[in-house]
Amino acid sequence: MSVQPLKQVACEECGGRGWVRERRNERASARACECSRVCLKCGDSGWRLATQQAAFSEKAGVRDYDVMRPCECREARQRLARFDAAGLPGRFATADFEGYRSQNEAQHRAWSEARAFAHGYQPGQGATGFILSGPVGTGKTHLLSAVLAHLALEVGVPVRYQEISFLFQDIRRGFREGKSGGEIIGPLCEVELLAIDELGKGRGSEFEMETLDELIARRYNSGKVTLFATNYSLAAERKGAPRAVHGYVSSDEAKQDAKDSQLLRSRVGERIFSRLFDMCSFIEMPAETKDYRVMRQELELRNLRPRRT
Repeated sequence: MSVQPLKQVACEECGGRGWVRERRNERASARACECSRVCLKCGDSGWRLATQQAAFSEKAGVRDYDVMRPCECREARQRLARFDAAGLPGRFATADFEGYRSQNEAQHRAWSEARAFAHGYQPGQGATGFILSGPVGTGKTHLLSAVLAHLALEVGVPVRYQEISFLFQDIRRGFREGKSGGEIIGPLCEVELLAIDELGKGRGSEFEMETLDELIARRYNSGKVTLFATNYSLAAERKGAPRAVHGYVSSDEAKQDAKDSQLLRSRVGERIFSRLFDMCSFIEMPAETKDYRVMRQELELRNLRPRRT
C-alpha cells in the first residue's frame, strides 16, 4: 500500500508524488518536494492526535480516548532515506518503467517481468528474483534501478544496488583500513532485496570468487530475494567439436575456449550458476540488440547534419 505524499498538491516538479529524484554526484538521491516539505496534517512534528476506543474497566466501559500516533509523513521520509541508502548510480536517478524503450520481444519481456515483479512484490513474503542478460547498453541497469526505486519509494522496502567490481574494490580498500570482508558484505547479505549488477565481471581471482560465493550463498540460504544483470550469456553450455584427449589445443578448440569465456557459467562457476536457477527467472536479450547509447549518438549526429537541397 502506497503512503500518501506529504501534501496532496498538484505540482509540476513532482507530479503530486511529494518527492523528487535527482542525481547527486555518483549516486541517486530523493528529496521531499517544496510543495510538501511541511506536512499540514501534523505541522511537521511527525505525530498526529487521533481518537481510539478502549475499555480500561468494566465500570467505565468503552470510551473514546485521544492518543498520539505517528503521522504518515514519517513513513514518507523513511522511504526517501531508503532510496538514498539504495546506492543507485546517479545516471539512473530518474529511471522508471515508462522511460524504457524496447527494441525486440526479448527486451519487452525483460521490461514486462521487471515491472510485474516490482508491482507485485509483497514485503517479507519472499519472491523469485530475475537475472537480465544482454549486450552493453540494452537497459539492464535501467530496469534494475526502476525496480529498486519503486520498491523503496512506493512500497517502503529496504533495497540495495551493488555493482560487483566495486564491491571487490571496497573490500580490498577495507583490508587496508583494518576491516574484514564480512563487515563489508554483511549489510548486503541482510538487506531485504539486493540487485547485483555486472555479474561475472572481474579477473576471476580466488578472492573474487570466494567473495561472490559467500554473498550469494548467504542470501540463498536465508531466502533473500536477489536480482542480477550480466553481459554474459545464460546458456548452460556451447556445443562444439569433441576435444582432443592429448595436450594439443587445436584452433577450433581455442575458438571454443574463447566462446566459453562468454558464458556466465564459466565466469561464476558451477556452484553459483546452479543456485541462480533456484533464485531467479532467466531473461536473455539477443546479441544483436543495439546499444542505446550508440543509437542515441547516431540519431543526434543525423539531426546535426545539414540537409541536402
